[in-house]
Amino acid sequence: MRWVTILILAGLCGASLGQYNEEEDLAWLQYYMRQSRVSSYNYMPYYEDENPPYVYSYPAAPDTEPEPGPEPQQASSWQCPQECDCPPNFSSAMYCDTRNLRYLPFVPSRMKYVYFQNNLITAIQEGAFDNATELEWLALHNNRISSEKMGKRVFGKLKNLERLYMNNNNLTRVPSPLPRSLRELHLSYNQISKVPSNALEGLENLTALYLSHNFIFEMGASLKGLKSLILADLSYNHLRKVPDGLPVSLEQLYLEYNYINAIPDDYFQVSPRLLYVRMSHNSLTNQGLSTNTFNSSSILELDLSYNRLQKIPRVNTNLENLYLQGNQINEFSISSFCSVVDVMNYSRLQVLRLDGNEIKRNAVPPDAPLCLRRATVIEI
Repeated sequence: MRWVTILILAGLCGASLGQYNEEEDLAWLQYYMRQSRVSSYNYMPYYEDENPPYVYSYPAAPDTEPEPGPEPQQASSWQCPQECDCPPNFSSAMYCDTRNLRYLPFVPSRMKYVYFQNNLITAIQEGAFDNATELEWLALHNNRISSEKMGKRVFGKLKNLERLYMNNNNLTRVPSPLPRSLRELHLSYNQISKVPSNALEGLENLTALYLSHNFIFEMGASLKGLKSLILADLSYNHLRKVPDGLPVSLEQLYLEYNYINAIPDDYFQVSPRLLYVRMSHNSLTNQGLSTNTFNSSSILELDLSYNRLQKIPRVNTNLENLYLQGNQINEFSISSFCSVVDVMNYSRLQVLRLDGNEIKRNAVPPDAPLCLRRATVIEI
């Protein structure tokens, strides 16, 4: 049974870490299967073919208070800082997480994956990563890093960096400049209030942007040049308008818990791959929407719950899930779902939630079953 488990884990790791060479993958797996204390970092992927990026172990944090700064070390490409763990069978990774560190230790040049999360780090000095220009993953989340104590070009030489985790810090602005190689940028749970139009300039390979739980009131056209962006999470902010110019590549847009009250005409038409739109807990009204705002053939799930809508907005017949609970809707208009109702024309809607509105159950029109013939859940 143990060998079956090992083979399954090996298959999963091979799928999620395909960019590493095979020898390092196997060595990494063997090393951690031998550890008696294993702690995992649960990264939730944004698309299905990505698995959790790492599972690792580390010794318990020391009881003694760490020194106020790193001790001078000879710059050897193979040495490992005494504060960290560098697995001998996974030589390109360095684990310095959850150790009450107040500073960034020296990073050997061979490193590609470095983890500094869950510490007390407040600053990143200029040139902190100049020795380790091959870094691909850099985890700095759950620290106390402020924008004022970051070097202006601290990430400038990391030409291979793909994932940067800086969520749960004290940042007041988006770090800039960032390397063009970046694929994922995690900045949730910070204190960012504004994202200038040029803040994300040049990030043509960025596929996932996480900016939720900040204080952002303005995005401008900062998303427009992100040609590869698949997911944009801007939920739990202070936005009063939607970002200008969505990327053509966008598939998931999360704008819930903001103060948005209107959406421009044809706003979603520029993103023909858009599948999921979540705008619950905003201030949307029917007056702030055009007739065809949500009539996009690509959208499969639309969440407009807990807004100020009085009528059901018109949606495309390809839509599968529509959430409208907690609004002020007082009529069930079948034309919102089917412009023509007959045997050949019907909605693909499967889930419709209208509970928490002003609609009465007997207000459902008689032709609703013909239009909504695929619906399995209708709540009024």
